[in-house]
Amino acid sequence: MSFVIAQPEMIAAAAGELASIRSAINAANAAAAAQTTGVMSAAADEVSTAVAALFSSHAQAYQAASAQAAAFHAQVVRTLTVDAGAYASAEAANAGPNMLAAVNAPAQALLGRPLIGNGANGAPGTGQAGGDGGLLFGNGGNGGSGAPGQAGGAGGAAGFFGNGGNDGMGGAGAAGVNAVNPGLATPVTPAANGGNGLNLVGVPGTAGGGADGANGSAIGQAGGAGGDGGNASTSGGIGIAQTGGAGGAGGAGGDGAPGGNGGNGGSVEHTGATGSSASGGNGATGGNGGVGAPGGAGGNGGHVSGGSVNTAGAGGKGGNGGTGGAGGPGGHGGSVLSGPVGDSGNGGAGGDGGAGVSATDIAGTGGRGGNGGHGGLWIGNGGDGGAGGVGGVGGAGAAGAIGGHGGDGGSVNTPIGGSEAGDGGKGGLGGDGGDGAAGGDGGAGGDGGGRGIFGQFGAGGAGGAGGVGGAGGAGGTGGGGGNGGAIFNAGTPGAAGTGGDGGVGGTGAAGGKGGAGGSGGVNGATGADGAKGLDGATGGKGNNGNPG
Repeated sequence: MSFVIAQPEMIAAAAGELASIRSAINAANAAAAAQTTGVMSAAADEVSTAVAALFSSHAQAYQAASAQAAAFHAQVVRTLTVDAGAYASAEAANAGPNMLAAVNAPAQALLGRPLIGNGANGAPGTGQAGGDGGLLFGNGGNGGSGAPGQAGGAGGAAGFFGNGGNDGMGGAGAAGVNAVNPGLATPVTPAANGGNGLNLVGVPGTAGGGADGANGSAIGQAGGAGGDGGNASTSGGIGIAQTGGAGGAGGAGGDGAPGGNGGNGGSVEHTGATGSSASGGNGATGGNGGVGAPGGAGGNGGHVSGGSVNTAGAGGKGGNGGTGGAGGPGGHGGSVLSGPVGDSGNGGAGGDGGAGVSATDIAGTGGRGGNGGHGGLWIGNGGDGGAGGVGGVGGAGAAGAIGGHGGDGGSVNTPIGGSEAGDGGKGGLGGDGGDGAAGGDGGAGGDGGGRGIFGQFGAGGAGGAGGVGGAGGAGGTGGGGGNGGAIFNAGTPGAAGTGGDGGVGGTGAAGGKGGAGGSGGVNGATGADGAKGLDGATGGKGNNGNPG
């Protein structure tokens, strides 16, 4: 690769010499023009006139060519002059940084600050302060914006002459954590089941009831199932009245574990009896679920058959769900399997769904804006304060759980029209939604920087807006109603159960407060206060359950 060396002084001198040559030639051409372009004829004859005209035309052509040469010569001179200036400017620019670095080096080494130059800007998202300007000349660097929740960096100060740096904006506050309903825990050995009731045979009375299941006492321990009621029966006899035993209630579940199922009611069976009555035992209520777990199912009602007057047992209610847990289904009503007349049992109602968890984690406050840098000591404006960060959005509440399904009514199979089938159970209520958490407050604005002897004070930064409040959780859906009992011979069918009402939505939380505006200098404008955050929306109401 070849290298080109240019000396601007020599190029400029050559351009000057060429300009002198052009001036001399122009002067000579001008002196000759008057004598050569208008040659007089030597005589009045045609030959003399033609000779004079020939010489004049040659002189005019020469003058035209000379004018074109002079224009080209002038262009060459201009090009050389411009090139000389360009080379000189390039050399000066290349020498400038080295010269400035040499001037700044001693001050930088002794004071940690250059003599001339602008301060570096702080990196965005770090809250880094801007660098100070040169001691003699230079503007302060702008502060970097803050990370979430962090204050913005301060603006750098100017030296003797210069403006202070503007400060960085505060980081936005961290968003609050949305509430989450707890789930099931790792299961352990369930609590003890209740024992079954004793049977009743051949004599009037009521069979033994089932014992209640034990409650779960450890995390993940399900409640014990209730014991079934004892059965009753007779073969022959006159006017014997028997009732099946009631089921035992299911035990409540421990945290993260479901409730135990309710025990079934005892059945009654009469064979060859005259004038007897048979009543089935009622199913028991299911145990309530632990935190985050569903309720237990209700026990089924006891069936009856063969009595002169028959009444089947009702299904038990489902257990309520724990926080965030679904309601347990209701037990089915007992059926009248045979006999002249009888009423079957109604289905049990579904358990209510558990409420959703409310958010408790308040959102973070926005970071404070950094302060503006001080203007130059002699001449310079102070930097403006940075705006405060916006407050974080509040966490939302969790949704309510679904209600339990109602149990179906028992069926009837009797020949007499006065019999009635059981009604379906009502669906459980949907759980209410959890409440939202408050939004974070906005960060305060930074203060404006001071000025020099001549200059303006920096304005205060605006306060950050408050964060939006957390929304309330949606209400849970109501449980569906149970089906009405069927008629297989004569009688009135059971009515369908109604669906449970949907849960109420959670309350939205208040928005955060706006941050205060930063102070201006003595004559600097004060920053505006931040606006209050919007309140969180109320959670939607849950859908009602479908009828049976």
